[in-house]
Amino acid sequence: MRKEALIAKIIDLEWNMFHMLSNIGGKASCQEDPKTFKIMRYSQAVSWAEDALESYLTDLSEAQKNNRNLLMEKYARMMKSTSPWEYYDRLEKRLPVLEPETLQVIENIVQIVLEWEEELSVEYPSLVKRGRPIHSTEDSQFITSIETYLRGELATYSLTTLEMYYKNILWQKSENINGSEITLNSMVKQYGFNSLAEANKIIKQKS
Repeated sequence: MRKEALIAKIIDLEWNMFHMLSNIGGKASCQEDPKTFKIMRYSQAVSWAEDALESYLTDLSEAQKNNRNLLMEKYARMMKSTSPWEYYDRLEKRLPVLEPETLQVIENIVQIVLEWEEELSVEYPSLVKRGRPIHSTEDSQFITSIETYLRGELATYSLTTLEMYYKNILWQKSENINGSEITLNSMVKQYGFNSLAEANKIIKQKS
């Protein structure tokens, strides 16, 4: 299966899970915005190698068969940092326990991705400031950092997917490729900018 087709199938399954999430007071507005969801999820997936995408598609398909909502699990795990009292009171017992090996691979991935995010914050400061803060120390009940979002998402992947993704980002790092830059570049182009530099310049002028 070609990469674009893999990504399309992944986004379809993710959207179905995302659209089914329930919040107090009903659905959030972002759950009625498939265009933005597609831009964000496509931009993340485009930096992945095909074997990792295939493994993640298997994760999603298996979860669907077993009535697991990986998007629910992702957001629940984020609340360990953003709303710890609710996480420990209501959510922790509903989530799969992560094995030490899984936790170690997650830590390895997080370390590299946060380095990439720091590099981007130096090179494109105005653009990066428009997004999430980088570190979990900046979390609050209403703000979720890149680190916390990343940890929550990685915790929903199978060990096989994690290892393939880790292999992918290790290769990118060895080639001096910033995987987060690939993602951000895809986002800004889908919003009409020609480059990260152009987006950063225009945002700086408007701020």
